[in-house]
Amino acid sequence: MTGMALARLAVALLLHLLLAASCCAGRDFIVGGRGGWTTHPAEPFNHWAERNRFQVNDSLVFRYSDHGDSVLAVSQSHYDACNTTDPFVRLEGGHNVFGLARSGPYFFISGDAKRCQVGERLIVVVLAVRNGKDSPSPSTTPPPPKSSYPSSSPPPVPAPASQSLPTTPPPPAAGNPSSTPPPVTNATVAPPPHSPSSASALRGGVLAFLVIAGAIVLVA
Repeated sequence: MTGMALARLAVALLLHLLLAASCCAGRDFIVGGRGGWTTHPAEPFNHWAERNRFQVNDSLVFRYSDHGDSVLAVSQSHYDACNTTDPFVRLEGGHNVFGLARSGPYFFISGDAKRCQVGERLIVVVLAVRNGKDSPSPSTTPPPPKSSYPSSSPPPVPAPASQSLPTTPPPPAAGNPSSTPPPVTNATVAPPPHSPSSASALRGGVLAFLVIAGAIVLVA
Protein backbone atom coordinates (compact mmCIF):
# COMPACT_ATOMS: atom_id res chain seq x y z
CA MET A 1 0.00 0.00 0.00
CA THR A 2 1.17 3.55 -0.71
CA GLY A 3 1.81 6.12 1.96
CA MET A 4 -1.35 8.06 1.04
CA ALA A 5 -3.56 4.97 1.48
CA LEU A 6 -1.98 4.21 4.86
CA ALA A 7 -2.61 7.78 6.00
CA ARG A 8 -6.28 7.60 5.00
CA LEU A 9 -6.68 4.27 6.80
CA ALA A 10 -5.11 5.70 9.95
CA VAL A 11 -7.41 8.75 9.89
CA ALA A 12 -10.48 6.51 9.43
CA LEU A 13 -9.50 4.34 12.40
CA LEU A 14 -8.87 7.40 14.55
CA LEU A 15 -12.31 8.84 13.74
CA HIS A 16 -13.94 5.50 14.52
CA LEU A 17 -12.22 5.37 17.92
CA LEU A 18 -13.25 8.95 18.70
CA LEU A 19 -16.87 8.23 17.83
CA ALA A 20 -16.88 5.08 19.96
CA ALA A 21 -15.39 6.96 22.88
CA SER A 22 -17.93 9.78 22.58
CA CYS A 23 -20.81 7.28 22.52
CA CYS A 24 -19.61 5.49 25.65
CA ALA A 25 -18.54 8.58 27.60
CA GLY A 26 -21.17 10.11 29.88
CA ARG A 27 -22.04 13.66 30.83
CA ASP A 28 -21.26 15.48 34.06
CA PHE A 29 -24.20 17.08 35.90
CA ILE A 30 -23.43 19.63 38.61
CA VAL A 31 -26.06 18.96 41.28
CA GLY A 32 -28.11 22.09 41.95
CA GLY A 33 -26.36 24.17 39.29
CA ARG A 34 -24.50 27.23 40.57
CA GLY A 35 -25.89 26.90 44.06
CA GLY A 36 -24.44 23.42 44.48
CA TRP A 37 -25.28 20.92 47.25
CA THR A 38 -26.70 23.09 50.03
CA THR A 39 -29.71 23.69 52.25
CA HIS A 40 -32.72 25.71 51.08
CA PRO A 41 -31.79 25.55 47.37
CA ALA A 42 -33.31 28.13 45.00
CA GLU A 43 -34.79 25.22 43.05
CA PRO A 44 -35.64 21.99 44.88
CA PHE A 45 -33.14 19.30 43.94
CA ASN A 46 -35.82 16.90 42.75
CA HIS A 47 -37.24 19.58 40.42
CA TRP A 48 -33.75 20.05 39.02
CA ALA A 49 -33.46 16.28 38.49
CA GLU A 50 -36.81 16.14 36.68
CA ARG A 51 -35.57 18.67 34.12
CA ASN A 52 -32.62 16.47 33.14
CA ARG A 53 -32.26 13.07 31.48
CA PHE A 54 -29.74 10.83 33.16
CA GLN A 55 -28.23 7.83 31.37
CA VAL A 56 -25.80 5.09 32.26
CA ASN A 57 -22.18 6.33 32.46
CA ASP A 58 -23.27 9.87 33.38
CA SER A 59 -21.82 11.45 36.55
CA LEU A 60 -23.16 13.65 39.34
CA VAL A 61 -20.84 16.38 40.60
CA PHE A 62 -21.48 17.47 44.20
CA ARG A 63 -20.03 20.83 45.23
CA TYR A 64 -20.56 22.00 48.83
CA SER A 65 -18.87 23.55 51.83
CA ASP A 66 -16.58 21.20 53.70
CA HIS A 67 -17.75 22.36 57.14
CA GLY A 68 -19.71 19.45 58.58
CA ASP A 69 -21.46 18.54 55.34
CA SER A 70 -21.21 15.44 53.16
CA VAL A 71 -23.17 13.31 50.66
CA LEU A 72 -24.66 9.87 51.42
CA ALA A 73 -26.02 7.37 48.89
CA VAL A 74 -28.78 5.53 50.76
CA SER A 75 -31.87 3.34 50.32
CA GLN A 76 -35.33 4.75 49.76
CA SER A 77 -36.39 4.08 53.35
CA HIS A 78 -33.31 5.92 54.67
CA TYR A 79 -34.04 8.75 52.23
CA ASP A 80 -37.65 9.13 53.44
CA ALA A 81 -36.58 9.17 57.11
CA CYS A 82 -33.35 11.20 56.63
CA ASN A 83 -31.56 8.30 58.27
CA THR A 84 -27.80 8.84 58.05
CA THR A 85 -26.78 5.44 59.44
CA ASP A 86 -25.39 2.62 57.26
CA PRO A 87 -25.19 4.46 53.89
CA PHE A 88 -24.16 2.67 50.72
CA VAL A 89 -21.55 5.34 49.91
CA ARG A 90 -20.27 8.31 51.91
CA LEU A 91 -18.72 11.24 50.03
CA GLU A 92 -16.76 13.94 51.84
CA GLY A 93 -14.31 16.72 51.06
CA GLY A 94 -16.47 19.42 49.40
CA HIS A 95 -16.13 18.14 45.80
CA ASN A 96 -17.20 14.64 44.75
CA VAL A 97 -18.04 12.88 41.50
CA PHE A 98 -20.51 10.00 41.66
CA GLY A 99 -20.75 7.75 38.57
CA LEU A 100 -24.15 6.38 37.50
CA ALA A 101 -23.17 2.84 36.55
CA ARG A 102 -26.67 1.31 36.30
CA SER A 103 -30.22 2.25 35.42
CA GLY A 104 -32.87 2.90 38.03
CA PRO A 105 -33.32 5.27 40.99
CA TYR A 106 -30.57 6.70 43.21
CA PHE A 107 -31.22 8.34 46.59
CA PHE A 108 -28.88 10.93 48.13
CA ILE A 109 -29.10 12.82 51.42
CA SER A 110 -26.83 15.08 53.43
CA GLY A 111 -24.63 13.50 56.08
CA ASP A 112 -26.30 15.87 58.56
CA ALA A 113 -29.87 14.78 59.32
CA LYS A 114 -30.95 18.36 60.06
CA ARG A 115 -29.69 19.55 56.68
CA CYS A 116 -31.54 16.64 55.02
CA GLN A 117 -34.80 17.66 56.69
CA VAL A 118 -34.64 21.18 55.24
CA GLY A 119 -34.24 20.00 51.65
CA GLU A 120 -30.68 18.79 51.12
CA ARG A 121 -31.61 15.48 49.49
CA LEU A 122 -32.00 14.23 45.93
CA ILE A 123 -33.59 11.46 43.84
CA VAL A 124 -32.08 10.69 40.43
CA VAL A 125 -33.62 8.18 38.01
CA VAL A 126 -31.33 6.78 35.29
CA LEU A 127 -33.03 5.71 32.07
CA ALA A 128 -32.85 2.09 30.98
CA VAL A 129 -31.09 1.44 27.67
CA ARG A 130 -33.03 -0.97 25.42
CA ASN A 131 -31.66 -1.88 21.98
CA GLY A 132 -29.56 1.28 21.95
CA LYS A 133 -32.60 3.55 22.49
CA ASP A 134 -34.35 4.91 25.58
CA SER A 135 -37.82 3.73 24.70
CA PRO A 136 -40.53 1.74 26.47
CA SER A 137 -41.08 -1.87 25.52
CA PRO A 138 -43.73 -2.43 22.81
CA SER A 139 -47.14 -3.53 23.98
CA THR A 140 -48.27 -7.02 23.21
CA THR A 141 -51.41 -7.78 21.26
CA PRO A 142 -53.97 -9.85 23.18
CA PRO A 143 -54.76 -13.26 21.64
CA PRO A 144 -58.08 -13.66 19.80
CA PRO A 145 -60.97 -15.06 21.83
CA LYS A 146 -61.37 -18.82 21.80
CA SER A 147 -64.35 -20.37 20.09
CA SER A 148 -66.97 -22.06 22.23
CA TYR A 149 -66.80 -25.13 19.97
CA PRO A 150 -63.79 -27.36 19.33
CA SER A 151 -61.96 -26.65 16.10
CA SER A 152 -62.00 -30.35 15.09
CA SER A 153 -65.77 -30.58 14.57
CA PRO A 154 -68.39 -27.97 13.51
CA PRO A 155 -71.06 -26.89 16.02
CA PRO A 156 -74.12 -29.17 16.23
CA VAL A 157 -77.08 -28.27 14.02
CA PRO A 158 -80.49 -28.50 15.72
CA ALA A 159 -82.93 -30.96 14.14
CA PRO A 160 -85.83 -29.30 12.25
CA ALA A 161 -89.17 -29.37 13.96
CA SER A 162 -91.60 -31.92 12.62
CA GLN A 163 -94.35 -30.43 10.41
CA SER A 164 -97.66 -32.05 9.67
CA LEU A 165 -98.51 -32.15 5.98
CA PRO A 166 -102.05 -31.11 4.99
CA THR A 167 -104.29 -34.06 4.15
CA THR A 168 -106.38 -33.94 0.97
CA PRO A 169 -109.96 -35.13 1.12
CA PRO A 170 -110.68 -38.39 -0.71
CA PRO A 171 -112.19 -38.06 -4.22
CA PRO A 172 -115.94 -38.71 -4.57
CA ALA A 173 -117.12 -42.17 -5.39
CA ALA A 174 -117.13 -42.98 -9.10
CA GLY A 175 -120.54 -44.67 -9.05
CA ASN A 176 -122.53 -41.61 -7.86
CA PRO A 177 -121.66 -38.62 -10.10
CA SER A 178 -124.83 -36.64 -9.29
CA SER A 179 -124.32 -36.69 -5.53
CA THR A 180 -122.83 -33.16 -5.44
CA PRO A 181 -124.70 -30.54 -7.56
CA PRO A 182 -122.67 -27.79 -9.22
CA PRO A 183 -122.75 -24.43 -7.45
CA VAL A 184 -125.31 -21.87 -8.67
CA THR A 185 -124.28 -18.23 -8.91
CA ASN A 186 -126.54 -15.16 -9.15
CA ALA A 187 -124.27 -13.25 -11.55
CA THR A 188 -125.83 -11.98 -14.79
CA VAL A 189 -124.14 -13.22 -17.92
CA ALA A 190 -123.46 -10.32 -20.32
CA PRO A 191 -124.14 -10.93 -24.06
CA PRO A 192 -121.08 -11.23 -26.26
CA PRO A 193 -120.11 -7.96 -27.98
CA HIS A 194 -120.67 -7.50 -31.72
CA SER A 195 -117.62 -8.20 -33.72
CA PRO A 196 -116.28 -5.40 -36.00
CA SER A 197 -116.72 -7.54 -39.12
CA SER A 198 -120.50 -7.92 -38.68
CA ALA A 199 -120.98 -4.16 -38.11
CA SER A 200 -119.05 -3.31 -41.29
CA ALA A 201 -121.13 -5.74 -43.36
CA LEU A 202 -124.37 -4.19 -42.07
CA ARG A 203 -123.27 -0.67 -42.98
CA GLY A 204 -122.22 -1.83 -46.44
CA GLY A 205 -125.61 -3.41 -47.05
CA VAL A 206 -127.52 -0.28 -46.05
CA LEU A 207 -125.36 1.87 -48.32
CA ALA A 208 -125.94 -0.43 -51.32
CA PHE A 209 -129.71 -0.33 -50.72
CA LEU A 210 -129.75 3.49 -50.75
CA VAL A 211 -127.74 3.62 -53.98
CA ILE A 212 -130.13 1.23 -55.75
CA ALA A 213 -133.17 3.14 -54.48
CA GLY A 214 -131.78 6.44 -55.74
CA ALA A 215 -131.11 4.96 -59.19
CA ILE A 216 -134.72 3.69 -59.49
CA VAL A 217 -136.10 7.13 -58.64
CA LEU A 218 -133.97 8.79 -61.30
CA VAL A 219 -135.04 6.35 -63.99
CA ALA A 220 -138.72 6.78 -63.16
